[in-house]
Amino acid sequence: MDAAPNATDRIRPWVVLVALPVTLAAAALGSGLFGGMEVQASSSGALSATATPLAPARTAFSIWSLIYLGLAVYAVWQVLPKQRHDPRQRAIGWLAVASLVLNAAWILCAQAGLLPVTVVVIVLLLGVLAAIFEQLRRIPASSLVETAVVDGTFGLYLGWVSVATVANVAAGLADAGVRPAAWELPAIAVLAIVAAIGVLIAWRGQGRIAPALAMLWGVAWIGVGRATDEPASDAVAIAAAVVCVVIGAATVIARVRRAPTNAARQAAEHPAAARAGGAD
Repeated sequence: MDAAPNATDRIRPWVVLVALPVTLAAAALGSGLFGGMEVQASSSGALSATATPLAPARTAFSIWSLIYLGLAVYAVWQVLPKQRHDPRQRAIGWLAVASLVLNAAWILCAQAGLLPVTVVVIVLLLGVLAAIFEQLRRIPASSLVETAVVDGTFGLYLGWVSVATVANVAAGLADAGVRPAAWELPAIAVLAIVAAIGVLIAWRGQGRIAPALAMLWGVAWIGVGRATDEPASDAVAIAAAVVCVVIGAATVIARVRRAPTNAARQAAEHPAAARAGGAD
């Protein structure tokens, strides 16, 4: 049973809705829509698709359009009267606001050339998205619409930012003058860490598709970037392909294992229904 409505339930959804256009405006600014410098050209090009071996090819960043669309739908959906007192929305509402504010802050810092600060901001953003993921994992969605609008959106958001954080940290290190004699081995080691994160998300989320798809998208474009553009590296491209296979396989396995687990849980919670079902 939902807790009684409170003042926060009336304020929180509108704060989310107001924060959205601020984030979208910052995104438009970062894309050069208002005539300013694109994010990839800022910070002396440290965030460009050719800056480091862990930078995804330029096409990868088109996923932001889908994420922002999902956030826009979520912001409108969660302000509807039926959703304002929902336990899930209470659990993630302020975290969603934090993610929107940090997103806008990252873009502004990047355009200002504050690359070290962008690293701090994106790590905080990743932490907030991980917290949202845990809350959504803990409280089941009540409908397919909610699964698509909430879990799908924040799953894509988490998956992509997981990869973007790695690229951002690499850009920050390179810009600070940390230039290993050979980038290939460190890059491959970092990709192995990305694979481990992908497996962890698959396990914790019982094979949720959205975060896996976003991670596969980002890592695949790192591989494409190294195979077709500078800094070229066949070894990193192959490593990226292996990471995609590992994350994809882990997600499929976790999803297959989820079905009997959910069936057992439902049988424990509703034994009468389970017996009736077994008699059919």
